Amino acid sequence: MVPILLVLVLALILFGAGFAVDLLWYIALAVLVLWLLGFFVRGTTAAGGRGRWYRW
Repeated sequence: MVPILLVLVLALILFGAGFAVDLLWYIALAVLVLWLLGFFVRGTTAAGGRGRWYRW
């Protein structure tokens, strides 16, 4: 009975980890799209229009 429970717990942990990794991929893609939009649609400044939308 204990080995069956261990296998079930392991399956639940791996399923949860897989879902979390999948969710992280979607978050990474959303951040990439926002970064690209900000890169191409950045605001212009008074110094010739070469503004930076990031602080570093």
